[in-house]
Amino acid sequence: MKHTALITALTIFALTASGNSAAEETSAPPSYKPHMPLIPGSALPPGHPVKATDSEKLEKATVVSTIDVPGFTYIEVKQGHQTRWLAATTFNAKKDAVIEFEGSSTLENIKSKALDRTFPSITFVNSVAIVKGK
Repeated sequence: MKHTALITALTIFALTASGNSAAEETSAPPSYKPHMPLIPGSALPPGHPVKATDSEKLEKATVVSTIDVPGFTYIEVKQGHQTRWLAATTFNAKKDAVIEFEGSSTLENIKSKALDRTFPSITFVNSVAIVKGK
């Protein structure tokens, strides 16, 4: 037991003396700053990589139908000659409204327990807004 304590103390002393403490080995680089939410329209923090403009990420579509369930809305949209389903936080849009959205991820064969229905695919969206219509 005394040997274990002695070895531990010597190891800590050696690491501290060499300037390579265990804390330094696992710490983040000096340029790292914790993520802080940005206010829309604000500048990016210094050193942040340049991102594509928001208009490049946004897609437009026309609402075909919506289905509300607690907490979110399924939105069937038409883009060109194709239709697809989106899932967003509760959102109120009427048929034929033009929306703009930013997709996150698309999953295949999603079963909705609330609707007892399986969707061939659903794109979960980060944001959605009405551009034209109601």
